[in-house]
Formats: sequence, structure tokens, C-alpha cells
Amino acid sequence: MKVDLNSDMGESFGPWKMGDDDAMLDLITSANVACGLHGGDPQIMLKTAKLAKEKGVAIGAHPGFHDLEGFGRRQIQGLSSSEIETLVAYQIGALQGIAALAGHRVSYVKIHGALSNMACEDEAMAKALAAAIKGVDPKLAFVVLPFSKLVDAGEKAGLELVTEVFADRAYEDNGLLVSRRKPGAVLHDPEKVAERVKRMVEEQAITSVNGKVKKIAIDTVCIHGDTPAAVSLAKAVRQRLDQAKIKVAPFSASRAA
Repeated sequence: MKVDLNSDMGESFGPWKMGDDDAMLDLITSANVACGLHGGDPQIMLKTAKLAKEKGVAIGAHPGFHDLEGFGRRQIQGLSSSEIETLVAYQIGALQGIAALAGHRVSYVKIHGALSNMACEDEAMAKALAAAIKGVDPKLAFVVLPFSKLVDAGEKAGLELVTEVFADRAYEDNGLLVSRRKPGAVLHDPEKVAERVKRMVEEQAITSVNGKVKKIAIDTVCIHGDTPAAVSLAKAVRQRLDQAKIKVAPFSASRAA
């Protein structure tokens, strides 16, 4: 049994720092790199891609809304499907160029924040995201939340889908994430999170806040890198998986090359 560990990286910009990317890159196997619109800048993107290459970590584009002030977590209404497609394609292309300078390559796409949350429940938005990925490079994998509109959109576009669960986020009965605005949406205790991840991977299932179990095939586990306890969480998760003899590796080993 094996699983990938991913985390959002490169979200600092200018003099403003977010997260301990260096430490996280020693613990994860796939890095979701911000593309400059919700976080990140060209130099940070380059540094992140170089570090990932050195550590054998796969990289993916992590595009979001153009919203530095809100960190891409505020809903932006009124964008057409064409505007969303262009917004995402622009960001993927930016990271592809930077990755080339670092001697690395982008192998997947994971949508960030509010853009992802909205598309999970909006068919037109989900189709626009899938169209952007396919239009830039149909060989890019699409990291998706199970039971969301992203799954159907990605399948119809013929993209390789990578099913993701979250180490530190609670789930609703429908399999979608509990809103960050609700109490208990984000989990912080490293030992509890580590045990939860081990159980999810071993059972290939998620359990909602109300105890409802939904079976899924888990390809990757996300550990958010922007929380104060991110490194502690990642260390605890990695240790628990190692103890359980669950191999931690990129969801496709060739992508880290």
C-alpha cells in the first residue's frame, strides 16, 4: 500500500513569508506551487521548484482567484467560463516556464481555495477548470475532491484524475469539506490527525462529522502548509504512515524525475 503526501508551497511573496516550505519539502512527496495570483511571485516560484527538484518532490500548479489580499479564499462571483479557463491556463503556463528554468516540470494541477470550493459544486466552473488543464497539456493530472463536480468534469475531459483527501479538514455527510467558517472545520492536533490519516488510507474511506463513512480510492493526502502546526502535523503523519508500513511516494514516481 502506498500514498502521496501533498502540501501547498511557494505562497510567500516579496518580503511576506508564509509557511516553512524547506521543512515541509523534507516530509511531502508532491508540492502544489502557488502561481502568483493568490500567493507566490516569480522568485518564490523558482526557489520552490528548485528545492522540490533537489529533494525529489513532484510539483503541480496551484492556481486560484486573482486575490492576494484574500489569499484566494474569498469567492469572486460573475466570472464567465472563458474568464475562468483563461485565468487558470495563465497560471499553469507561468509555473511551467519557471519550472523549466529550475530543471523541473509541472506534472499535475490542483485548484486553490475558493475557486476549488465553488467549482466542486458548480458544473460550469468545473468544466472550465478541466478545459484549461486539457488546453494547456492533456497529460497533466487533475487532483480532485471525490464526490465533487470536478470528478465528472475531469473524466469528461479525458484527464487523469488523482483523488485527494485532507489530513486536517473535516468532512460533511456528502463528502465535501466543512466550510472553514464553521467550528471544527480545521483539525490541529498532530497525533489525532496522524491516526486519522492512517485510518483513512488503510480503510480507503472518509468519515464525516456525523459519522457517515464513504468509501473512496485515495491517491494523495493534503497537509496544509500555511497553519502554525503544519510541520508538526506533517512529521506526525509521515511517522505514523511509516510505522504502518504504508509507503509514501509521489502518486506517479516518474513525475518527480
